[in-house]
Amino acid sequence: MKIIVTGASGRMGRMLVKAIDAYEGVELVGATERENSALLGTDAGNLAAIGALGVSLVDDLSQCEAGDVLIDFTAPQGCLAHAKFVAEHQMAIVIGTTGFEPAQMDELKSILSNSRVVMAANYSVGVNLALSLIQQAAQVLGSDYDAEIYEAHHKHKVDAPSGTALAMGRALADGRDVKLDDVAVYAREGITGAREAGSIGFSVVRGGNIIGDHKAAFIADEERIEINHFAQDRIVFAKGAVRAASWLLEQPAGWYDMQDVLGL
Repeated sequence: MKIIVTGASGRMGRMLVKAIDAYEGVELVGATERENSALLGTDAGNLAAIGALGVSLVDDLSQCEAGDVLIDFTAPQGCLAHAKFVAEHQMAIVIGTTGFEPAQMDELKSILSNSRVVMAANYSVGVNLALSLIQQAAQVLGSDYDAEIYEAHHKHKVDAPSGTALAMGRALADGRDVKLDDVAVYAREGITGAREAGSIGFSVVRGGNIIGDHKAAFIADEERIEINHFAQDRIVFAKGAVRAASWLLEQPAGWYDMQDVLGL
């Protein structure tokens, strides 16, 4: 399987290059970075600290060798441009990019309407297991338990709440058979009044180099149940994304998520 990685010099890009190199039967054939980057022309393997792979960073996907799957952990606008290339070249795509506005999401789905796509807020196997547990807990505990989602990330993250926190909120809302948009509370300031029954609150922390901490809490007067996930190394996300790419090549055109990949 031949893979192209966009944004290959970034934190996740380097992890993806490393994970691809370690995955049996997978080959990195292309690596891109934004125009005018000082790292253009650098070997992607050297950037990932695994040694030269013979794949240099370029600023246009057309300069890459033909690939089977593109893995994108960049930004919404860049991902939309990459999706057009994928659709035109009948490739599959694994998307880890978050922060899409509704209109951008609609455009992305239109571009990739005939493509094989895996899109997930988080590619960690542990996080996706946690999502299933959160939905199950929400079904059992019901709205008698106050629900809160907490997340913490490094100071460079630009969107909030994180895609994973939102995925946890959707799993919780699905378990209660409600829509997250109808019950989510994303900010509290001033005299807010008592908590509204059935609401799902979000708390966000940004600081230092936190890779990703997430928690769903179900709180009653008598007890508190928490489902936690702490990422200790970004490689866990990269491994999951490469696993998703390998799985996707065996699937028909369609839109999948990591729950599908893991059979959850």
